[in-house]
Amino acid sequence: MDGKNLYDDYRYLDIDLKDLIDIVRQILRKGFVECIDLSRENVSTSKLLTALQIIGCRGLCVCEDDHKRKCSLEELGFYEDISPSPLRVFENTEELLYRNWPTPLVKLRSLSKEDFVVWAKLEYYNPYSMSIKDRISWYMIKNLLLRRREFLKKIFYEATSTNTGMALTSLANILGFKTRLFIPSTIQKASDIILKVLGADVIRRPERLTIEMIDKVEEMSRSEGGIHLNQFDNDYNFIVHLRYTAKELDLQIRYRGIKIRGLIAGIGTSGHFSALSLYMKSRYGDHVKTFAVQPSKDSVIPGIRRIESGMKWIHMIPYDMIIDVSTEEAVKEAVDIARREGLFIGLSSGAVVAGFKKLYEENIIEPGEYILIFPDHGFKYIEQFNKYLESRES
Repeated sequence: MDGKNLYDDYRYLDIDLKDLIDIVRQILRKGFVECIDLSRENVSTSKLLTALQIIGCRGLCVCEDDHKRKCSLEELGFYEDISPSPLRVFENTEELLYRNWPTPLVKLRSLSKEDFVVWAKLEYYNPYSMSIKDRISWYMIKNLLLRRREFLKKIFYEATSTNTGMALTSLANILGFKTRLFIPSTIQKASDIILKVLGADVIRRPERLTIEMIDKVEEMSRSEGGIHLNQFDNDYNFIVHLRYTAKELDLQIRYRGIKIRGLIAGIGTSGHFSALSLYMKSRYGDHVKTFAVQPSKDSVIPGIRRIESGMKWIHMIPYDMIIDVSTEEAVKEAVDIARREGLFIGLSSGAVVAGFKKLYEENIIEPGEYILIFPDHGFKYIEQFNKYLESRES
């Protein structure tokens, strides 16, 4: 896979991600780093190099004389990861993914009013699963192959509520892998068909949540000689959003002159919300408020879940508030966006809209510009939409 830079051979996951968060925050907040004396490499230097690597800097700020100097992130090639194809012509379908970034950012007129301006980042423009999960699947596999190419003929095992399974299987098809996917009982039946069309071995389990299957999937992967990438614990899930998703949103904000006041996103694994919250609060200041959306108790919204069900990265970063949204509210708002904006969004995206509306109606947020992350497309959720429409007709 492409995307090699000066740090790709540095095994940064040997250092605990928790030890790097504060360093990353300081680098992003300052916008520069002091020069590094490579002749005196120690634990602090290793952590700094690792932090620079995971945010995607391509160069080093090296001390060449006795005069201290500093290098801006721009000088270190910080934004070079974001290199879209100008006329959208791609050498292969893998390049179609990462050279098609940034995904679009669009103003939502139906939600913008008075002193509030609302923007949506459309992650369903990713090609494999039409969801944000293309990013993590690509990055988990990319970094696995950088370290251990002997895995090329193995099988990926993964618990998924559809999107990660679609993305993993699509990439596996390109690379010559197979996938064995485990989906919970609460997920729509259409998922079985979609994943089987792509060529996955699909096993539907009695558990209600993907996280409840992790130990079983790990056990089966080990006993059958497979590879369990484990999106719930794999730090590349968080890092890909820090290095790409957040950075491209940063460029879009700067290009459009958006004065960001807040960001609202759903939490499933907590990867994209955590990375975006860390980045935006570090780069733009703590006056930027970040809000996570979760299902209300006894509600099921595919792609997101409650924080107490167990999440890794959200506990490492600053954020402002968690908002509960019911299944019905999520579906209703997805339908409303389709009818007002012409966008057929998924249920987790509908939940994000519902979360924003609650913040607005309860006067929790102040006037300004807000960004909503729409994780996926609505085509997978026909069963839920049909049930909602039938209930309105009866």
